[in-house]
Amino acid sequence: MKKLIKIIVILLLVVCDMNAQQEKGITGFKSWLNNWTEFKPNKVVYNDVSQILTGYIKVDTKLYKRNVYLLQGNVYLMNNAVLTIEPGTVIMADSESKASLIVTKGATIVADGLETDPIVFTSNKVVRKAGDWGGVIILGDAPINKFGNLAAINFDTDANLSYYGGNNSASNSGVLRFVRIEYAGAKIKGFNNFNGLLLAGVGNKTIFENIMVSYSAGDSFEILGGEVNLNKLISFKSSNDDYKFNYGTQCTIENSLAIRSSYLTSTNGSRCMNVRSYDKQEEVDFTKKQTLVSARNLTLVNNSENVKVDIESGLIKEGVYVAENASIDFKKSVISGFNPAILLSKEIAINDLNLKKVKLEQMYFNLCKGNIFVENNSNNEDLENWYGNVGFANVYSKAENSETFIDFMNDKRPDFRLRIGRITVSNED
Repeated sequence: MKKLIKIIVILLLVVCDMNAQQEKGITGFKSWLNNWTEFKPNKVVYNDVSQILTGYIKVDTKLYKRNVYLLQGNVYLMNNAVLTIEPGTVIMADSESKASLIVTKGATIVADGLETDPIVFTSNKVVRKAGDWGGVIILGDAPINKFGNLAAINFDTDANLSYYGGNNSASNSGVLRFVRIEYAGAKIKGFNNFNGLLLAGVGNKTIFENIMVSYSAGDSFEILGGEVNLNKLISFKSSNDDYKFNYGTQCTIENSLAIRSSYLTSTNGSRCMNVRSYDKQEEVDFTKKQTLVSARNLTLVNNSENVKVDIESGLIKEGVYVAENASIDFKKSVISGFNPAILLSKEIAINDLNLKKVKLEQMYFNLCKGNIFVENNSNNEDLENWYGNVGFANVYSKAENSETFIDFMNDKRPDFRLRIGRITVSNED
């Protein structure tokens, strides 16, 4: 009888812990990173190129898994054309021409991969590195907060085909699902770095799920205006920001992951999240919506093996930056290994109005040198007292990452779900 009771207790503990470990950070009773992701992309060998994509795509076009495509120069999908990419298709981007794929306003991309057959955009170099090529750009006609509701991307692209913004929040630019984008973010003299995936003025009917951007020399994901829903995104070892939001974007991001390296950063500093409403205040129409990011079940982690040493040596900075007149609503998310976890712009006055714009509830702050500060102000007592209120249910910890996550050190199939207690969900299939 005692043995039966013991077994029942163990089973109850396992079930309770399974539920508990799902509360904060990325969720799922088995790791959704399995099968379609690649944490060693430079080790993957692809078939030889058999087709070339270049110039302007003006008619409906389909790419097939049986071919390997070379993206050469800036390739524009335009004229309301639809580009359909079959699951398992590989697109190699030409590094010499700093290739990019630009989906212009009105055009549609349907890159709908499968968990067992993802679509891959990667460099055509034998030895690949960050910044080998441009990236993937999607331009839509959803609202932005700039005067005139229209803007152009600042890259080495055709000026006539670089505009985004409009009045259609529900516009549909297609689908990106089970897609990997690797080694993008080329720097072109006189222009900004390209990003892994840039969404500018994109509407909420567009689907973005299970997308992994790895080793981008620019931002992994940059969202300029528009209204987007993002789910199960991964940024892996970006040199710049993992997720950057600007120009009045209204964004919901859920169950997503950013993995930073202490040794990869830009000269301006790099963060897991950079939340802004503008770069220049004079270009913004304040009658329009300013940037609002609703973040649920995110895991933002520095993958250093010795976070404390890297913080003291100055290699690690803040995990999240929030600029003036921007808002973020963070819930049930994990921020681990930063200095500090969240940094507010020095332009943000600490008052009731602004504190309502930066919501932190049921958060898990771990191994951070401070949780939330204002720029150039080492006294954060008021902020710590406010967000430490029991009503917000925020949790603070100093555990090593290897103890915090289920399988942090696995360089092939890591599992960044939060570990609570000694009994955790198995990371086996």
